[in-house]
Amino acid sequence: MHAFDVLGDPVRRRILELLTDGEMTAGGLCDVIRREFGISQPAVSQHLKVLRDNGFATVRAEGTRRLYAVDPGPLREVDRWLDHFRRFWTPPLHALATELARGRRERRLREQAPTTDDTTDHGRDR
Repeated sequence: MHAFDVLGDPVRRRILELLTDGEMTAGGLCDVIRREFGISQPAVSQHLKVLRDNGFATVRAEGTRRLYAVDPGPLREVDRWLDHFRRFWTPPLHALATELARGRRERRLREQAPTTDDTTDHGRDR
């Protein structure tokens, strides 16, 4: 199965999102996915199998529990493929970052500028 076929399914994408914080038990994953997607435990197990079989997730036994984790290898391959397309969004993102920095600088300068009350000379005799 191609990486984008694996990632094209919202249930599998959500499982990977859940695993970004670290290992999770099969039961824990199943509880979240069943609640969010309303699918059965066997259906969740099938999605976990697809992720395992295609290298996106690893599983290890800890007693009777099965702990799943992200395997970053296939995601790195997807990232390398996306490199061909980054030129389409990187310059606009850099431009946005520049504009945001400019706005923060202008706001900071306005906040630091003296107000008319600050420049009034209260200590002089008239």
